[in-house]
Amino acid sequence: MTVRILYFASLREALGTSGETLDLPPGVATTGALRDHIAARGEPWLQLARAKNLRCAVNQAMVGFDAAVKAGDEVAFFPPVTGG
Repeated sequence: MTVRILYFASLREALGTSGETLDLPPGVATTGALRDHIAARGEPWLQLARAKNLRCAVNQAMVGFDAAVKAGDEVAFFPPVTGG
C-alpha cells in the first residue's frame, strides 16, 4: 500500500523534507502505526514519536492516531504551533 506523507512546520525543518511517498508494510494500517513505522528509522525521524500534542490529518481531515490509512491516502503530521 502506497501513501503520501506530508510534514509541516518544525517537523519539516528537522527532517529536511516536506514529504515523501511510502510503500507501507503489512500491519501499518493506522496513523499511529504509520507514525511509529516512520519513527523507527531513528534520528531525526524519532521526533514524530517524541512530539507532544502531535496532530495528523488524512486527506485533509484532522483525525486521531487510531484512524485508518488506505492506499492512496495523504497523511499529514503537524507539530504544535504557536503564534500571535
